[in-house]
Amino acid sequence: MVGVFAVRQGRSGGGRARRVMRTGGSLVVESLAALGADAVFGEPGQHALGIFQALAGSGLRYAGFRTELNAGFAAAGFACATGRPAPLLVSTGPGALISLAALQEAASASIPVVVIGSQVPSAGLGGPRRGFLHELPDQRACVAQVVKSAETARHPSQIPSAIARAWEVALTPPHGPVYVEIPQDVLLAEVDVPPVTGLTATPQLPAPRPELIRAAAADLDRAQRPVILAGGGVVRAGAENALLELAEKLRAPVATTFGAKGAFPWLHPLSAQSWMEDQHTTDFLADADVLLVVGSGLGELSSNYHTFRPRGRVIQVEADPGKLEANVPALGVHADARLALEELASAVSAREPDGAAEARVGELLTKIRHRLDGQDLGTERALVEAIRAALPDDAPSFWDMTILAYWAWSAFDARVPGAMQSAQGAGGLGYGFPAALGAAVALGDQRPVLAVSGDGGAMYGISELATARQLGSNATWLIVDDGGYGILREYMTDAFGATFGTELARPDFVALAQSFGVPARRSTPEDLERDLAAALAEPGPNVVVLQANPRMFAPTHLPG
Repeated sequence: MVGVFAVRQGRSGGGRARRVMRTGGSLVVESLAALGADAVFGEPGQHALGIFQALAGSGLRYAGFRTELNAGFAAAGFACATGRPAPLLVSTGPGALISLAALQEAASASIPVVVIGSQVPSAGLGGPRRGFLHELPDQRACVAQVVKSAETARHPSQIPSAIARAWEVALTPPHGPVYVEIPQDVLLAEVDVPPVTGLTATPQLPAPRPELIRAAAADLDRAQRPVILAGGGVVRAGAENALLELAEKLRAPVATTFGAKGAFPWLHPLSAQSWMEDQHTTDFLADADVLLVVGSGLGELSSNYHTFRPRGRVIQVEADPGKLEANVPALGVHADARLALEELASAVSAREPDGAAEARVGELLTKIRHRLDGQDLGTERALVEAIRAALPDDAPSFWDMTILAYWAWSAFDARVPGAMQSAQGAGGLGYGFPAALGAAVALGDQRPVLAVSGDGGAMYGISELATARQLGSNATWLIVDDGGYGILREYMTDAFGATFGTELARPDFVALAQSFGVPARRSTPEDLERDLAAALAEPGPNVVVLQANPRMFAPTHLPG
């Protein structure tokens, strides 16, 4: 392949530079720019070099990562921070397959990522095994099991339309990752067409049917104990104002799922917060005579491990038709959360405040607090409070699958919609740091970004310390070092009385970070707020290592 690129960039007789031809790779880059992209994530691969050659001469920023898995997590972090699709470049075969865990998280959490994957030359598609490097029998089929849509562009002229379709599908609720693959020879083919400029993609928002809004509004108006459960779809749709208006008109308490942190003001008198793994919250939701569920499929975590048994009427507003009534019978409204909440807020009658709903919320939160008070969890609660105090209100945080994240799902006040993101969609390790780096690409010097990992999950992203240094990322990484997979240690101990495979040898994380040229410091639970605030205030990447062994609060979904 070196020879192919040498011809493109060589010199003719007389020493004059030959004209650099535009190629299929140029059409990829031009299409992304025309659709509004300003940054691209990925890692180079042999078959994708046609894209990278074009990217070098473009105005797009390139954030290169050390593995396609981490590049995928970073693209998701960028999309969460901006609300825009994140372009992700993955190479053929192993590169495409390594990205799948990140794409599963994006699919589970409804995050728009547009994946551009290279492929072996066209001669290796759909026929005999030619033995090309990285060849798979059907790469597109492998990826299609995870993403919303997948297609192959077999000629340069197909590239702009394929990318525009992918962009539109990624942004159409339910948001999610999409995939376009392009063979190597198509990326290298010379093209003689004008640069791509007039490319548009218009997502289709599902509007609620009027008769369903009328029926839902009538149910809510008749309700004596209405309650709203807001899911991640509320944040993705930008429906926070409509949610607040509806809740205050109905005097309805609002609980938020882990994916909807910040959708409703944490300290509002009607805020039931997000203690979804506490049976008191489960009972509170079940006791509603009308429960409005918006932007949630009532999956495992949102239903306290499927122990939720509603006793009243359920109305479910969901953009993903596959989630409607998947777990609980309901009046199913297939709609974008913002459109539905705005119409419901206009349709229901306003109630006079009488303090009853606020009193019920106060009783719920008191019960939860008393349950925690009886478990000697002061250190864990103080750690969550220290992180909240150190982190600026508008600074986003990205949490890996670690005990502190499990605490944060329930106890952390995000304060800004979408400001707390975690891997609770698919639940894979390694999400936190690369996702935070992706958000840092989006935010630049505007505000810091925080990543939180355990020592086990941190090992997935160690190589990205080089990326953080290279990009100058304004991201602080808090690593909670408890010597193993802490949550699995607790699960095994509770279930079997002993652990196996959960204890880990690990490096000196401070020395390791410093070897990458990244400032790092050790902290203690007592000093965490001070040390973390100092790290967040410093420009560029930073690492704080907390030596602690936090415990999880007792589960409430298990018998007895």
